Amino acid sequence: MSVKLEVITPEGILDSTKAEEFRQMVDEMLAAGIEVILIDLKDITFIDSSGLGTLVVILKQVRGLDRKLCICSINDQVRMLFELTSMDRVFEVYEDRAAFEQAVLSA
Repeated sequence: MSVKLEVITPEGILDSTKAEEFRQMVDEMLAAGIEVILIDLKDITFIDSSGLGTLVVILKQVRGLDRKLCICSINDQVRMLFELTSMDRVFEVYEDRAAFEQAVLSA
């Protein structure tokens, strides 16, 4: 069984200026029937509160459609933010793309 997977790789700072574009991208993926969305944050240097809020909104939207959203490759700043806000317990976070593929795609 093959899973319809799409990977988003945002760059730079995830803040309110990128939030709308980010949500639109996810909307299009969900409309296209994508079942699993992986947000690879390897090129993100910083996430502010509006960027984090956007991730939460997207997560609720994806789960509401009974689909899956995962995150991988977070840096130390983002990891600290996730831990301080307990988002590390809300999101499925993987060390890197290989760990995600092993855990999710081989299941």
